[in-house]
Amino acid sequence: MSQSEPRSPLEVLGPGLVTGAADDDPSGVGTYSQVGAQFGYGMGWTLVFGFPLLAAIQAICARIGATTGRGIAQNLRRHYSPTLLRVVVIMLLVANVINLGADLGAMGAVVSLLIPGPVLAYTVGFGVVSVLLEVFLSYDSYARVLKWATLSLFAYVGVVLVADVPLVDMAKGLLVPQFTFDRDHAMALVAIFGTTISPYLFFWQAGQEVEEQHRRHIKPLHISPRKAAGVELRRIRLDTLVGMGFSHIVALCIVIATAATLHVNGVREIESAAQAAEALRPIAGNLAFALFAAGIIGTGLLAVPVLAGSAAYAVSETFGWTEGLNRKPKEAKAFYGVIVLATAGGIALNFIGIDPMKALYWAAVVNGLLAPPLMVVTMLIASNPKVMGNLVLSPHLKAIGWLATTVMWVIAGVFLLA
Repeated sequence: MSQSEPRSPLEVLGPGLVTGAADDDPSGVGTYSQVGAQFGYGMGWTLVFGFPLLAAIQAICARIGATTGRGIAQNLRRHYSPTLLRVVVIMLLVANVINLGADLGAMGAVVSLLIPGPVLAYTVGFGVVSVLLEVFLSYDSYARVLKWATLSLFAYVGVVLVADVPLVDMAKGLLVPQFTFDRDHAMALVAIFGTTISPYLFFWQAGQEVEEQHRRHIKPLHISPRKAAGVELRRIRLDTLVGMGFSHIVALCIVIATAATLHVNGVREIESAAQAAEALRPIAGNLAFALFAAGIIGTGLLAVPVLAGSAAYAVSETFGWTEGLNRKPKEAKAFYGVIVLATAGGIALNFIGIDPMKALYWAAVVNGLLAPPLMVVTMLIASNPKVMGNLVLSPHLKAIGWLATTVMWVIAGVFLLA
């Protein structure tokens, strides 16, 4: 398929859509649920404010992958110090394994609410299924599975529709910034942005753009004809805007649903995504509970392979190993080995007695501290003509990208000083 050949909407929406949907993983569901339960609609404005920042940095990561034909780690390896690369990749691995453990544990806990049984057995089952699909399913088939899995996020829209939402209060929370400079609000701010703008998303979307080029047999954009490159850049912009917009709408629905049900009924502490689902049942009914629980399982099945896959891209690019979900297992043994080991590490965390909420907390800490320096490096890569050729960032996108980077540095500072 050529770059200029017309494509269906489902084909155009790919890496950006899946990346955005994976942003609302079970750990994210737990975070947004806690924010809605604790503050009602009062912190909803942060998601509205954060949307252009997330969309910009993800579009920049996608452009790096599509333009250079290489992922983030490989570009770091080619143009920056090996020490910086190793530090970034090690921190990413730690954060991803913790996130994997928390997400798999949340999925197991939710299934045990629906079908009483051993949580650990369900947790292991989800991990094994995710690995088998990612390793043995062809990339074309797997990409389609991930796209269809994004439909599970509509479950959270359904929860809002069956909840009694006061529209005036909701609109005020979304459009009028409300913030008190105390520890609780500071930690909520860090949690929201740390959950929303996560380094694993940077590596995944850049890597998936490279995969798409292999699948479609097209060249990196820096050596493509100008017209074809323009078409691809417009596709990336649309894909990313739709994906991140979808992600933020769902996140807002989770905040709104828990604010309209749990907060108004005095439930202010949520320790897990599973607890959020269970807490909805007596207040909003079995339908809201079932939709919320189904959403956690669906988003987990989407996020777990993204977390493991982004770790595999980063490690493989660091060491120059053959990589890619389009490769057969025998062709990329080390790449798929990282996927297996990262997922196994996440499963193991559920067996050694680590508190899941502490795991989520420290994952957010690592992500929050890793994101700002990685965003600086990403911006430098995307602005460097030696890397990007004549497809360096436009002034508009560069300005938003640096704004997003500055905001994340400020939020990291808030966390360290809180």
